[in-house]
Amino acid sequence: MKPLMLHGHERAITQIKYNREGDLLFSCSKDPTPNVWYSVNGERLGTFDGHNGSVWCIDVNWDSTKVATGAADAKCGFWDLETGVCLKMVETDTSVRTCNFSYSGKLLMYSTDKSMGKQCEIKVVDTLDPAQMCGEGQVCSIPVSGHKVTSAVWGPLDEYLLTGLENGALAKYDLKTLQRGASKQDHRDVVNDIQYYKDQTMFITASKDHTAKLFDTKTMDLLKVYKTERPVNSAAISPIREHVVLGGGQEAMDVTTTSARAGKFFARFYHLVFEEEFARVSGHFGPINSVAFHPDGKSFSSGGEDGYVRIQNFDSSYFDFNFEY
Repeated sequence: MKPLMLHGHERAITQIKYNREGDLLFSCSKDPTPNVWYSVNGERLGTFDGHNGSVWCIDVNWDSTKVATGAADAKCGFWDLETGVCLKMVETDTSVRTCNFSYSGKLLMYSTDKSMGKQCEIKVVDTLDPAQMCGEGQVCSIPVSGHKVTSAVWGPLDEYLLTGLENGALAKYDLKTLQRGASKQDHRDVVNDIQYYKDQTMFITASKDHTAKLFDTKTMDLLKVYKTERPVNSAAISPIREHVVLGGGQEAMDVTTTSARAGKFFARFYHLVFEEEFARVSGHFGPINSVAFHPDGKSFSSGGEDGYVRIQNFDSSYFDFNFEY
């Protein structure tokens, strides 16, 4: 595989995400400027200028017209994709850790950190209501007591929010009752990432406890466990093969004391059903913080602590490879 190396960030990548068609790739990092790239050739389309701190999360709506970002400057940015113009900066009490558009693209969810004496909160706003986008009211606000939200996605049909917490728990929050619903404690440490399978019947979680786990979306039953010897920062499910990819590595603070080989900075491929690792892709000079499959399944991308985004197009041999049952 010959990767495309995208270098538009000065600091570590925090999240990457494809739009629904897969022609655009969005990236944000610990510098204040999120980027958008053409996924086919790695050309940078533009940047979103307006934050004053590390940008922790980024999302694009279903028709690729609007972009949302959440940052450490206690603001949730709402941007026009075509022009890169900031439409609104929703101000919050603490840094915004997660943000996610509903499937229709009209509702925007974001969660704030528990810090400076403030409680972690999940807020849902209607992007078509100017008052809500100015911070005056919201569709709903859900206080999260105890451990803060570290990752979050909308549930099927936008009926609830599926969240991963700092203590390793998974919890659903119902948007009608505003109550915490079903929850599970399958991880022993921070849930760093949650990503769906293409039809949302399954989702995969990545945790600091050295595992990624596959769950049934409806019942939240644990289906599979993928074990590593390093913290897992991100995991994604292939839309066309029975494969998952995991990205991680040792803590960033320990990276300078060891060689790249010792740090195990690989994108690791596991079989979805058999839980067996069958391939590793190297290249990053630090932990991998985010991974994503292209919607057509013919390539994947990874963003690392080294500030690079790598787009890897699969060779033909990848599609010929099959496990013997």
